[in-house]
Amino acid sequence: MSVINIAIANMLPFIPKPVVGYFAKRYIAGDKLEDAIRVISELNDEGFMCTVNILGENIKKIESAVNYLQRYKEILNELTEKKLDSNISIKMTQMGMGLDDKVCLKQMDEIIQLSKKENNFVRIDMEESIYTSKTLEIHSKLAKKHNNVGIVIQAYLRRSESDVSELLKIKAGVRLCKGIYVEPREIAFKDRENIRLNYTRLLKMLLRGGRYVGIATHDERLVYEAYDIINEMGLGKEEYEFQMIYGVNKEMGKKILADGHRLRIYVPYGEEWLAYSIRRLKENPDIAGHIIKNILSFNNRGS
Repeated sequence: MSVINIAIANMLPFIPKPVVGYFAKRYIAGDKLEDAIRVISELNDEGFMCTVNILGENIKKIESAVNYLQRYKEILNELTEKKLDSNISIKMTQMGMGLDDKVCLKQMDEIIQLSKKENNFVRIDMEESIYTSKTLEIHSKLAKKHNNVGIVIQAYLRRSESDVSELLKIKAGVRLCKGIYVEPREIAFKDRENIRLNYTRLLKMLLRGGRYVGIATHDERLVYEAYDIINEMGLGKEEYEFQMIYGVNKEMGKKILADGHRLRIYVPYGEEWLAYSIRRLKENPDIAGHIIKNILSFNNRGS
């Protein structure tokens, strides 16, 4: 990963949307639910479990939350009807968090109840740090009523060790990821090695606390460190799962399956793909560099 490619990745918001879109296709199932269902079916056939998310966050009008709720209901119906191995992941700013938290809580309660009837599970995604406390607060209220809801912890946040300690008290199911939103240094670790160290520390806390963990990482070193922790603790494969994002390091994903572990793929879809794709591409600067090289190559051919 070169310094040049990292600099290019930071330029992505200024690159024309159609260009970003062309290279971002690898990270997104498509615009419509039928696209996501097709991708989930294909991944299931390959041995992967899935979780599906509608792209979009930070709605501006509370009426939009009702629309998102209806769309998640449609997803659950499709997953049940087609007997697909997938749960759902929801960003609560889609459901009104930040605009009207009471509406958000009500809507989340409704979709979790429906999910329970369908023998399914809802994962609450974590967003920017301004929403962390509120997300954990709403999750705690929902977890007191339902046993089919889980939360996400981001290892790059300095507060996460304290948050994990509280989540252990309520026996929460946790997806542990590094974190991808841009946060200030006083809130988040910036050094890659510090993030890795914190990730491993949090993973040990959660597994030793008897929690079911979604080990969400594309970092091969962290994957093998997780292998060591799992072996040392003598855990059965039903006590954890690995998780990866659609379109990222699929070869590593296949190896995780071949090594006898379960793996869930995060499958996003929808028309609100730009912000998500830019975050994914910035997470993979080498791909961002490839975008610029292709743009320059195209321009040179046309000159």
